[in-house]
Amino acid sequence: MKKEPQQPGALDRQSTLEAAARLRLLAEASAALASGLDAEESLRRLARLVVPHLADACVVDVLEGEQLRRMTVTDRDPERVLRVLPGGLLPVPDDSAAALAKVLRGAGSLVVTDFGAPDPHDSLLAAQWALYRMLGAETSLIVPMRVRRQTLGALTFVRRAPADPFDEQEQAIAADLGHRAGLALDNARLYALQQHIAEQLQLSLLPDLSGLAQLQLAARYVAARERAEVGGDWYDAFPLPDGSVVLAIGDVIGHDLAAAVRMGQLRNMLRALAYDSGDAPAGVMSRLDKVMQGLTNIELVTAVVARIETPTTGPWRLHWTNAGHLPPLLAQPDGRTLFLEGGHAPVLGVDPELRRETANIALPADSTLLFYTDGLIERPGEDIGRGLTRLRQHAAALAREPLSIFCDELLTRMGDDQHDDIALLALRTP
Repeated sequence: MKKEPQQPGALDRQSTLEAAARLRLLAEASAALASGLDAEESLRRLARLVVPHLADACVVDVLEGEQLRRMTVTDRDPERVLRVLPGGLLPVPDDSAAALAKVLRGAGSLVVTDFGAPDPHDSLLAAQWALYRMLGAETSLIVPMRVRRQTLGALTFVRRAPADPFDEQEQAIAADLGHRAGLALDNARLYALQQHIAEQLQLSLLPDLSGLAQLQLAARYVAARERAEVGGDWYDAFPLPDGSVVLAIGDVIGHDLAAAVRMGQLRNMLRALAYDSGDAPAGVMSRLDKVMQGLTNIELVTAVVARIETPTTGPWRLHWTNAGHLPPLLAQPDGRTLFLEGGHAPVLGVDPELRRETANIALPADSTLLFYTDGLIERPGEDIGRGLTRLRQHAAALAREPLSIFCDELLTRMGDDQHDDIALLALRTP
């Protein structure tokens, strides 16, 4: 809007107030962009901050390969936004005459007051012309989101008053916002890449169960939702020379790539010790404890090691030992459940000379044996007993479902407030 003439003293005060408002806007924008690693939500917060303080509308466009995605449009008039909701990808031709294309090609910030006419042969120019028309734009300021010599997208600030151009200070603030938005977007993408790599590493260290097709087995691994780090949660299943099968689950202390690597070391040691020795689960666990403390820097580990005997006649039998881990759960099709609390001893890494015992039980027909890690049941500030009760109730309700549905539904019902990695290993007896 056009400003009325003011006295020198009033101008000084006005300048001071405007400078303070701009600094406040930059501070609030920095806080909004740094408040999380969800780039889309952070950029939406930024757009809501600058409207109406810097512009009547703000458009955020992000490059995805050779195309442009309109991430968000914010306007002081919500009715206008309904007509220009973002959607789909826009091509960015190398020869496009659109000011937005020039900014994305490296032209720097541009002020646009002449929007020309739509060109049917220039799809981006036509899309921009339609956008400006819907927003009632008289002036637009386009600034790049640029970081490390790479343009990631652009912010477009729109004003509807023809007599209210963007002055030099406002253009400088807009350019600063574009730079900060670029940093936030780049950090979010690096975070997503790190998360993907970490999860792929974790999954590569977990076993392929396809070699045990004679058993009804299902396994799930779900990374924690609130961080890029993987953890030391692990499971395993492998056959022994005598025809029995070893099932194991555990948790190596730590939530980082080092924990995932230590998990891989531990799982391989367990396989070698169990396959070669012929020991009962307690003997295997004791030997694993000694080797772990003698040859590695792995500190504390919880684990359950079990052996399944599958005779052709008679019930299957489970032999297991537990090193400080949560008890396996046995769920029968009639709804009865039982936590297998036998064979319990302290965690690995405390004392390799600790006495460990093997417990055993006959497995009822068509029952489900579930091994799991603490991420499935633990919630901050909640007693672990409540989580175990919740698990028992859901497992009882799902006990007659196919094993894959049993696992998926259990994760859905138990994982509504997940703060830790979850590993599941489930067996269905015939």
